[in-house]
Formats: sequence, C-alpha cells, structure tokens
Amino acid sequence: MKRFVRDNALSLFFLVLFVLSLAGQSMAGTADYNARQLAQGGATVSWAEYVVSSDFAVDVAENWQSEYLQFLLFILATVWLVQRGSPESKEPGKEGRESDEDQQVGRYIEPDSPSWAKAGGARLKLYGNSLGLLMGLIFALSWLAQSVAGRAAYNGEQLSQLQDPVSWGEYVVSADFWNRTLQNWQSEFLAVLSMVVLSIYLRQRGSPESKPVGAAHTATGVEG
Repeated sequence: MKRFVRDNALSLFFLVLFVLSLAGQSMAGTADYNARQLAQGGATVSWAEYVVSSDFAVDVAENWQSEYLQFLLFILATVWLVQRGSPESKEPGKEGRESDEDQQVGRYIEPDSPSWAKAGGARLKLYGNSLGLLMGLIFALSWLAQSVAGRAAYNGEQLSQLQDPVSWGEYVVSADFWNRTLQNWQSEFLAVLSMVVLSIYLRQRGSPESKPVGAAHTATGVEG
C-alpha cells in the first residue's frame, strides 16, 4: 500500500482535492440557491435535491468543458508551435509529428513499448492520437452537458418570471450560454499563457514543470 501511494501520490493528491472541492461546491451551491429562493419567495431544496438539479449540473459542466478544452488545445498546439525558452515547449526546429525514431515506433520500438504502439497500421495511428481524441471527446460531452443543463436552468428562471421557455437550439446561441462559456475559456487561456511565458524566466526547484534553477532563459524543453 505504501508503494502504491508513493507511486501514485500526484494523481491521488489531485483526486482528493477534486472530491473535496466538488463536495464543497455542492454545499456552498445549495446555500446560495436557497438564499436566492428565499429572497424571491420560493421554496428551498435539500442538498440531495440540489446536486441532481440542472443548476448544479450546469455549474460543474461549464468548468469541466473549459478545462478539457484547455488541455486539448495545448496538446495539439504544442505539436506544431514552439516557445523558445519554455519547458512547456519542444525545441525550435522540432515542430511537427516527429520521426519514428523520436516517437519510438516502427523499427524503433522498445521491448516495453505499449502493445498498440507495436501493432502498426490503424491501431498505431489511433493510439498515436489517443490522448487528444479522448480530451476532445470529454470536452465535447461536457459542453453538450452544459448546454442541456444550462437550458433547463435557464428555462426554470424563465418560467418563474412568467416568460416563455426556449428550445435547445435557441439556448446555444443565447447570451446566457456564451457568457457562461467564454468567462471560463478566457481564464483557461490566460492560465496557459502565464505558464508558458513565466516558466521562461522563473523557476521552481525540483518541479518538472520548471527548468533547472541554473538553466539559461533560452533553454527550451528542459525540465527540472
């Protein structure tokens, strides 16, 4: 068990943080929702009722879709784009999908290479793009979930104000949907930009997200 925890400490750490923050969001969201209901003369709900509501679902989904969009774009952009001096970038001149030797496929496979990497053909092509494909799929599903839950929450407000509900098509082109979407996208893009640029000049000793403390500012693709 100790070895398992040590070998998976990073993922376990963030899993615990995820669960705790999601639980905290659900409790704070319940309190906020009930406060708004009381202010408007509506009925309050229990925690269990809130976590299965469209209000909670849309808040969770809009954050998930923006996070996975960030990962998807960063994964794909770093294939072709470089930033000199950043540990988050490949070295200039290595743009593109790289050679079979660099990627350890074809006649350059290793004994412990994944079985799909050894297979070749369509399986190799699929496996060679599997990370981006999965991130893209999660993003698309999360964005779809946001649109469905967001429409339900929006229509709930519309009906409470004696206004007509809208269809899904009308909602996905509405200001409410795009306000929820873009306010998350801009923060994710700013975070990636900050990481790419600040890591050129600043260091965090011992972190693989940083260059070694003594590395030159122009050193690219070097991890500490």
